[in-house]
Amino acid sequence: MNDPAPIRVLLADDQELLRGSLRLLVDSTPGLVAVGEAGTGARAVELARAERPDVVLMDVRMPGMDGIEATRRICAEPLGVRVLILTTFDLDEYVYAGLRAGASGFMLKNTPPADLLAAIRVIAEGEGLLAPSVTRRLIAQFAQSTQFARSTQFARSAQFARDPATSPDRATGALDGLTGREREVLTLVARGLSNLEIAANLHVSTATVKTHIGHVLAKLGARDRAQLVIAAYEGGLVSTSRPQG
Repeated sequence: MNDPAPIRVLLADDQELLRGSLRLLVDSTPGLVAVGEAGTGARAVELARAERPDVVLMDVRMPGMDGIEATRRICAEPLGVRVLILTTFDLDEYVYAGLRAGASGFMLKNTPPADLLAAIRVIAEGEGLLAPSVTRRLIAQFAQSTQFARSTQFARSAQFARDPATSPDRATGALDGLTGREREVLTLVARGLSNLEIAANLHVSTATVKTHIGHVLAKLGARDRAQLVIAAYEGGLVSTSRPQG
C-alpha cells in the first residue's frame, strides 16, 4: 500500500530565522514537506502559483505586499491552496482582514509546535481553523462588521457569484436549502465544536458528521469550515449576541 502524499507547505515570513525554524519543524515531521520560503507577500504569491502547496503559513507584516493582500490574491485564484495566517496577537485587527481575504484560519506565533503541526493538517483537510481561545469572540465581532457581507471571500463564492452585493437576506436564503440536520450541524460548527464533539452532541458517528459537513459545503458553495462559520453568522443561524460559553 502506497503512503499518502505529504502535505506540501509554503512558508511566508520576513524573518529569515523564523522561516528557518518553521522549515526545520515541517521537514522533520512525517507527512509534511516544505516546498519553499518567501520573505515578502509578492514572493509568496509567486511561489504559491509555481508550487501549488496545500497550505501556506502566512505572516501578516511583510515588506511591500503584506500577508493580507498576498492571501487575497492566492485565494482568488483556482489554485486549491489554503492559507493559515500566523499572527502575534489573538485580537490583531489583521485577523479580520485575513478572514475577509479568504484565509482558512489563523494561529498565534507562540503556539506550541505540536499544535501548529496539527493546524496544518486540519487546514490541508479543508477544515477551517481559528485559534481556540478567540474563536467565538472573533467571529461574533467579525460578523457585526459593517462591510461583512460584501467583503468576505464567502460572499464571492459560487453560491453568490450572480450578485456581488450579497446581503444577509441572500445568505439566509442559501441556508433555507439545508435540511434540518444540516442546519444543526452548521450551528454546532459555528459554535466552535469539533467533528468529534458534534458527533457526541447529535449521537451520530464522526463519519456521519463529515458527510453532513460535505453536503453543507457543497450547498453553500463554501470552501472550508471557516467559511461555514461565517455563513452561519451572516445568515443569522447563530446570533452574535448569544452567550457562547
